[in-house]
Amino acid sequence: MTRVETNPSSQAFADQTEHYTRIVPTSGWVDLRLRDLWEYRELLYFLAWRDVKVRYQQTVLGAAWAVLVPVLTMVVFSVLFGLLMGRSNRPTVEGVPYPISTFAALVPWQLFAFALNQASNSLVANRNMITKVYFPRLIAPLAPILSGLVDFSLAFGVLAIMTGVYHFATDFVFEPSWRLLLLPAFVLLAIVTALALSMWLSALNALYRDIKYIVPFLVQILMYVSPVVYSASSVMGKDMPAWVKTLYALNPLVGVLEGFRWALFGATDVSMPMVGVSSGVVILVFVAGMFYFRRMERLFADLA
Repeated sequence: MTRVETNPSSQAFADQTEHYTRIVPTSGWVDLRLRDLWEYRELLYFLAWRDVKVRYQQTVLGAAWAVLVPVLTMVVFSVLFGLLMGRSNRPTVEGVPYPISTFAALVPWQLFAFALNQASNSLVANRNMITKVYFPRLIAPLAPILSGLVDFSLAFGVLAIMTGVYHFATDFVFEPSWRLLLLPAFVLLAIVTALALSMWLSALNALYRDIKYIVPFLVQILMYVSPVVYSASSVMGKDMPAWVKTLYALNPLVGVLEGFRWALFGATDVSMPMVGVSSGVVILVFVAGMFYFRRMERLFADLA
């Protein structure tokens, strides 16, 4: 963590009006200096747009990968669960075709997974900048998260088309509902969840390079313990003890994915208490991660 101070120049130049800028470490845990993000917003935009342009350079399909990855994942699990459980018994949201239910969860999941993979290694990837110039270090993990919104927008457009292909008359397509007004809130929750974990992992990765090997494994585990390719109601039946449901809701992605489905489809089997518990965990991890990241920021230039 650093603080920028502007002071009069030394006595040797007292007769001049020039000033110099001195960057010194701050002390304590409280000074988050979030206003620095606004002051350096142009740098944030530049880094995010750079990530978008670099991502698909020298690729044949380009941005189509943002759509192909979740579509192919949806197809694989649709066939797999169809063979294992039968078409009518696949773990979908009540009243929603399984492919649409799964793809609706894969869209925010891909945003989270991409953001976590990229942001957790952002400090090391930008070490040349970090060691040479001052800027709010939080920009490093935040930029790849924002760049992921481009892929999210493309995949979300395909989700809208899928509802028409399946002739599924949802509020999302035919009868706009007040629930859609909450959809941006769940997108924001996905971004906050990715940023919350990324602040912890990126700071730890600057200290211990083992983290970059752990993150892909962590993302894979999170996919299977989160309601991505199945609905929460399909594994948390009515007879499940309350403490088990609460323990499952501690997964921060439960609120993101189930809330996303609820906003789109108005699913009656989505447990809003689970969404509330999960959202509370996200806020707690985010606040703690913010303080930890700012506390460790003073060491990044030496360790990244």
